[in-house]
Amino acid sequence: MKLTLPIPVSANRYWRHAQGRTYISAEAKAYKAEVVWIAKASGAQLMDGDLSLTMIVYRPAKRGDLDNFFKLTLDSLQGIVYSNDSQIVRILAERHDDKYNPRVEVEISQVLC
Repeated sequence: MKLTLPIPVSANRYWRHAQGRTYISAEAKAYKAEVVWIAKASGAQLMDGDLSLTMIVYRPAKRGDLDNFFKLTLDSLQGIVYSNDSQIVRILAERHDDKYNPRVEVEISQVLC
């Protein structure tokens, strides 16, 4: 399964804290909803077993660590492409710059033993 997704909000803006509570930010919820729509429109179905994920990030500017793009992107695909992100046993990731078309390209496949 291959998907092209928008750039997620920063890992620093995924969670919010107020009045002793921790919750998912409105920005992160909106991103998750957009990913669900894109995945369903692409015909995504739940995959079983161990999975391999390749993620190529085309960031809009020369800032941001590669690992900051993982958490929200992987969490957003949970329940749509895989039941739980614990199914992912291999991740290959690259980072490039594309200020005119920032995106995250994700490819998920089953690991064959």
